[in-house]
Amino acid sequence: MAAADRWLGLYLEAIQAERDAARNTILSYARDLSDFADFLRGRGQDYAGAGRIDIEAYLVDQEARGMALATRARRLSAIRQLYRFAFLEGWREDDPAALIKGPKRRRALPGNLSETEVDRLLEAAGALGRTEADRLRDVCLLQLLYATGLRVSELVSLPLAAVRGDPRMILVRGKGGRERMVPLSPPARAALAAWLAHLDAGAEGGGPARPRSPYLFPARSRRGHMTRERFFLLVKDLARFAGLDAAKVSPHTLRHAFATHLLANGADLRVIQTLLGHASIATTEIYTHVLEARLRELVLEKHPLSEAAAPDAAPLASERT
Repeated sequence: MAAADRWLGLYLEAIQAERDAARNTILSYARDLSDFADFLRGRGQDYAGAGRIDIEAYLVDQEARGMALATRARRLSAIRQLYRFAFLEGWREDDPAALIKGPKRRRALPGNLSETEVDRLLEAAGALGRTEADRLRDVCLLQLLYATGLRVSELVSLPLAAVRGDPRMILVRGKGGRERMVPLSPPARAALAAWLAHLDAGAEGGGPARPRSPYLFPARSRRGHMTRERFFLLVKDLARFAGLDAAKVSPHTLRHAFATHLLANGADLRVIQTLLGHASIATTEIYTHVLEARLRELVLEKHPLSEAAAPDAAPLASERT
C-alpha cells in the first residue's frame, strides 16, 4: 500500500470511530484528500513530504481550474485536519497546513419559497404519483420535511419505531449522533397516519412473506431506504408539476422555508437553532435577514410618525403652513 493510501485509510478510520461521522461525510473527505494526493503525485510528492508551498500551490491550482470558493475552502479544511491528525499521531514533526489561510467563504442567503409556493408543492405531491402508494408516500415526505425542517438524510432514514403511535413529537438522530425532538404539525401527522396505514395494510396482505423494513420510507437501495438522490429528483419533478422553477427548488429549499416561515411568524432564533439541529447559533444566524425585514415592516407600519400607522392623523404644524 502506498504511503498516501495508508495515511488516508487510517485517517478516515479514525474520524469514523472518534466522531461517528456520517457515510457521506467520510466519502467527501476521501474525495477531497484523494484529489490533493493526485496533485502531489504530479509534483513528485506525497502527504509525508509535502510542505506549505505544495499546499499553497494546490490552492492556486484549484482556483485556476475554476473550482468554486466553497469547494476550495472545504478542501483546505480537509487538508488541515489531515495534517493536524498526522502531527498528533507523530507521523510528521510539523504541521505544514497550520498557518495557511484559505478563501473566505461568503454566507449567501439560502434560496426560499413563499408559503403559497409550498402549498403548490404539497398539492403536487398528492397528485403526481402514478399510484396511490406513491402519492401517500410523497405527501408524507413533503409534509414531514416542511413541518420539521429535517435534513434530507434524517428524513429518508427515519425509522418506523420513531413515528409509531401518532406522536406529537419525534426523536431525530442528527449530525454527530446528536439527538433532538421535533414537533409534528396536524397536517404532517395526518399524512404520516395515512402512509403508515398503507404500509401496515401491505404487510398484512397476501402474497409471499417478506421481511418488514425498519424504515418509514423503505426502498430497494443498498441501505434499505429511499436515497437522498431519489428524493432530490422527486422534489424536482414535483416542482415542475407545480409550475415552479425546478432549478430553484430542492429538499434543502424546503428546510430553509421551514426556518424562514417560522422566524417570519415570530419564532425565536434559538428555537430555530434547536429544531434545525445546528450545533452553533452562528449557523442559524443566516436567517436573520427575515428578522431585519420584520423590523423594517414594524417601523414603517407601527411607528407613530409612519404614514401607514396613522393615515388619518392630523398633519404636523410644519405641514399646515
